[in-house]
Amino acid sequence: MKSLGSSCSSRAAAETPEASRERRAGRGALWSAWPRCAPRDLAFCMAALLLFCLGSLFIQLNGGPPKVLLELRNYLGESTYLDDHGPPAPKVLPFPSQVIYNRVGKCGSRTVVLLLRILAERHQFNLVSSDIHNKTRLTKHEQVELMRNISTIPQPFLYTRHVHFLNFTRFRIEQPVYINIIRDPINRFLSNYFFRRFGDWRGEQNHLIRTPRMKDDERYLDINVCILENYPECSNPRLFYIVPYFCGQHPQCREPGVWALERAKQNVLENFLLVGILEELEDVLLLLERLLPHYFSDVLTIYKSPAFWKVGNLTGTVKKSMPTLEALQVLYRRMKYEYEFYNFVRDQFHLVKKKIGLKSLLPISSHEPSFLRELTLHTPDPLEEEEEEVEEVEDDAKNWLVQP
Repeated sequence: MKSLGSSCSSRAAAETPEASRERRAGRGALWSAWPRCAPRDLAFCMAALLLFCLGSLFIQLNGGPPKVLLELRNYLGESTYLDDHGPPAPKVLPFPSQVIYNRVGKCGSRTVVLLLRILAERHQFNLVSSDIHNKTRLTKHEQVELMRNISTIPQPFLYTRHVHFLNFTRFRIEQPVYINIIRDPINRFLSNYFFRRFGDWRGEQNHLIRTPRMKDDERYLDINVCILENYPECSNPRLFYIVPYFCGQHPQCREPGVWALERAKQNVLENFLLVGILEELEDVLLLLERLLPHYFSDVLTIYKSPAFWKVGNLTGTVKKSMPTLEALQVLYRRMKYEYEFYNFVRDQFHLVKKKIGLKSLLPISSHEPSFLRELTLHTPDPLEEEEEEVEEVEDDAKNWLVQP
């Protein structure tokens, strides 16, 4: 067996001079790449690494960094989320995150919008309230443009405007959730009639700004004359007002009839999360708070607060009066489809209330419009000798409704 020394000497003897130079050059390059430091510097680096490890262990065992380090970090500046963790996690949106309130005129919408302005700031959702009040019917091009604009609002959002129902799915756009509030049709008509002429409590002259071209003979036209003498403002199709908001943009939706009525009912069932009635507004707000908590949480508390009522009371119509019983009868017959729809919505609203355990404080007969109760409330206190005559009028007011 050859010894290790003899083996190495024989290998060195066999190596050529050129190969020996290349091997020495490779070793020199490797040694030059290796970092050179003094033993003192190496000891300092090892001590710093040990101190860092011990400090990290101490912080983990004591539940977090000391206050002095946090203050130092704040002084030097916080790094962004992207710097530390990469792209941010997607924002968790409430469901639904797209809501439309296509508010019906003179159905408490200004009160609700005032509430929404407070809620939007409190709950951090985007409230877009359109200033367009006289453009409820749109062309096909206008529908597409509006729906696309609505769809680009950052979510969660609530969009509100006086506009008839828009069918987003018809144009292959995601359909938002709808909400709305309606009221007794005759009460809505009366409120609108006097509001156009005399405004509300926000200012004595605001009605003149709203209807500057209205002449005095029209402004002070007795409502009974308007109804009984069949003025355009008090006859069909002007009285067919609520149903088109739920029927949609189809031209036939503006024609009083069964087709528009049934289509409006179908849309209520399929596209509206809730349609409430103004006569039970507190229950409407309570249901909205339960169904859409991200938008309406605490709405009832705000609504009942004295600070809100200082503003909310200014939206009431002034100089409003009740027509005669004869005029009310004529209106009721002309608004046949409006009342069929109102009764349908009221029944659906009461059904939702029943499902969550809410009871109606004032049960209403489906055959008695609410304006009859208001007629009794607005009747002046009679003198003693006229008491019997007044009771007779009230009986007549209830009897005519049961006639075919």
